[in-house]
Amino acid sequence: MKMALTTTYDYDYINYSKDPKSPVSVYDFHGVNNLEAKLSTLFYFMFLFSVCGNALVLVIIYRFEKLTTVTNILLLNLVASSLIFMSSLPFTGVYLQLSDWTFGNAMCKIVGTVYYLGFYSSVLFLTLMTFDRHLAVVYPLRSLTVRSQSYAAVSCAVVWLVSGLACIRPMILHTTFTYMVNTTYCQEFPVDDNDVINVKLLRNFGFYLQLILFLIFPLVVIIYCYVRIAITVMSSKINEKFKTVRLIFVIVLLFFICWTPYNISMLMHDEATTREEKERTGYALQVTRVMAYTYFCISPIFYTFVGKKFQNHFRQLLVKHFPGLKKYVSVSQLSRTCTKSTQNEL
Repeated sequence: MKMALTTTYDYDYINYSKDPKSPVSVYDFHGVNNLEAKLSTLFYFMFLFSVCGNALVLVIIYRFEKLTTVTNILLLNLVASSLIFMSSLPFTGVYLQLSDWTFGNAMCKIVGTVYYLGFYSSVLFLTLMTFDRHLAVVYPLRSLTVRSQSYAAVSCAVVWLVSGLACIRPMILHTTFTYMVNTTYCQEFPVDDNDVINVKLLRNFGFYLQLILFLIFPLVVIIYCYVRIAITVMSSKINEKFKTVRLIFVIVLLFFICWTPYNISMLMHDEATTREEKERTGYALQVTRVMAYTYFCISPIFYTFVGKKFQNHFRQLLVKHFPGLKKYVSVSQLSRTCTKSTQNEL
C-alpha cells in the first residue's frame, strides 16, 4: 500500500537523473492537472463536513454517554485521528489548485506528517475497535476484567506511538523543492541521492512498513475477529449481540471500500512506464483519491445513524433544540447511567 500526500503531474520521472532539474523524461499532463484542480475544491467541503460531523459525534458522546467506557474511549480516539487527517486537506486543496506550494518548507513537513498520522492511526484504531468487539462478544465474561479503562488507555497510547514512529519517514522525506520557473513542490524529493541519509532504503522500508503493518496486519486481524464474532452470534442466536457489532463492521467495511480502489490506482500508477499508462492511471488516481477522502466525511454519519443508541441520542438533541419536532420524532428516554450491556451497544 503506497500512498502520497499529493500527486503532481507537471512533470513525472521515468528515470531519475542526479540533477532534479534535468530529468531524463518529462511529461506534461494538463488534462490530469485540470481534473485534479477541479476535484480538489471538494476538499474544503470535506473538511467542513468532517469537522461538523465529528463534532456532532463528540457532542453526543459528551452529552449522553459515559466517557470512561472502553468503546467510547476508542471512538473518541478514532474521531481525533479522522480530524487530524482532514486538517491536511485545506492545504492540499490550495496546493493543487495553484500548482505551487506557498506555505513554506516547515508547513510542508507538518502537513505531510499530519496526513500520514491521521491515516495510520485510523487504520489501527479501526483494528483495535474490531478486536475489542471480538473480546466483548466471544469472551463476554472473561473480557470484563480485561476491558478496563487502563486497557483502553494503554491500547490508545500504543496506537499513537506506533503511528507517530511510522510518520518519521514522511517527515524526513517530505520537503519543498523548485522545478521549472517559480514552481515549488511539496512532496517526497524525486532523487534518491542524499549525503546524509539513504533515501532509497528509507523509501523501501516505508513501503513494506505500510504494506505489512497498515494493510496486511489489519486485514488479518479484522477477518479473524469477524469470523469468530459471526460464529459466536450464529451459535448463540441472540440478535442483540449482532447489534453490538453492526456499527463497527459497517465502519470497517466502509473504510476498505473507500481506500482499496485508491491504493490499487496508486500501485498501477507507480508501475506505469509509458506516457499513456501514466496519464490513464493518473485520471483513475484523482477519482479514487476523492473516494478515499470521502470516508473521513461520511463515517460520522454512520456513527450517528447506524448505532441504535446514537440514533436515539441524535433525536433527543433535535427535540431539545427544536421542540416543534417533538410530535414528529420518536425518542426513547435513556439514562446516562444505563446498564453495562446497553453501554456496550453503539
